[in-house]
Amino acid sequence: MKYYKIGEVSKKTELSRDTLRYYEKIGLIRQLEKDSSGRKKYSEGDIAWIEFLKRLKTTRMSLKDIGRYAELRYAGDQTSGERKKLLAKQLEKIIEEMERLTETKEILVEKIKVYNETEKKQQKLTQ
Repeated sequence: MKYYKIGEVSKKTELSRDTLRYYEKIGLIRQLEKDSSGRKKYSEGDIAWIEFLKRLKTTRMSLKDIGRYAELRYAGDQTSGERKKLLAKQLEKIIEEMERLTETKEILVEKIKVYNETEKKQQKLTQ
């Protein structure tokens, strides 16, 4: 199995070393193995987990909820129902946000059309 140092993980995940250490401190990343020098080493599985954490953040999931999800994950498979509920709740929030963004997009498109028409009228007047 291949392992990575924190600097390599930082580059792979595009998260700073400080962020990775902070995630460890607050319990989002746990159970890291150590090399013979006592330095923590990250597995491919750890990196996949960090990438998933990044995805949760992009959904605007609160750090509290991400922490709860991580806690449940580390507790084992018996918590899969609770984890599913957390993700379903977040999915609902994403869907609602997408609906709001779609409405806003439509309003902006219409507003731009109005400005385009106004510009055309102004150009005709100045010709």
